[in-house]
Amino acid sequence: MILKKLVRFDWAIRYILRDKSNFDILEGFLTALLNEDIKILAILDTETNQEDSNDKFNRVDLLIEDSQNKKVIIEVQNNRETHYLERLLYGTSKVIVENIKSGELYDKVVKVLSISIVYFNLGLGDDYIYYGRTDFKGIHTDNFLVVKERVKLDEVFSPKYRMQEKNIFPEYYLIRVEKFEDVIRSPIDEWIYMLKHSEVRKDFHSKNIDKAREKLNIMKMDAEARKKYERYLENLA
Repeated sequence: MILKKLVRFDWAIRYILRDKSNFDILEGFLTALLNEDIKILAILDTETNQEDSNDKFNRVDLLIEDSQNKKVIIEVQNNRETHYLERLLYGTSKVIVENIKSGELYDKVVKVLSISIVYFNLGLGDDYIYYGRTDFKGIHTDNFLVVKERVKLDEVFSPKYRMQEKNIFPEYYLIRVEKFEDVIRSPIDEWIYMLKHSEVRKDFHSKNIDKAREKLNIMKMDAEARKKYERYLENLA
């Protein structure tokens, strides 16, 4: 079997990117997608898939906590699933419920971002990245309701505050890898190219993508890990 230069991202999420020393790869990917500097604090426990001989490795989940206390779900789905959107809703709801204790005030509800990397045709559409969120729109005016909250500024000594827009509802990103046409327009396109082809071109320069080229190199795998990876590719095929 001919192996590609880099291991697939779903394999990396399962075995490599959970290591704190490799958080920089995930941080680079999230920074490019979300257009903000992301710092990962921890990989949180979540349900894991089976790892026996019958496992077809169709799905991989990763739950991340960032420096702003947001919870980020990264999911890779290889095969078509009929009720995929329903499962996304269930997944974000489960994270919210599990991160608030009984009797706590509702201001403890966490913000959840759900990022799906799918390798099948999910609905009709001509784009390869989709974004969804909950907004409230006036029935008569078509204007959006803007809710703001007072936020304390920690970088100043005396108590000072600023008002910022508040939206606590989950946000969703759907990345349809196979719809990407290999045209690089922005930093996230470099990462999606990597997701699609398992390689990083020499002209790519987005944050930490060089770390992906270095740390996900198949040639650095030992014989046992490479054999497991070959079985993984066979199962996908």
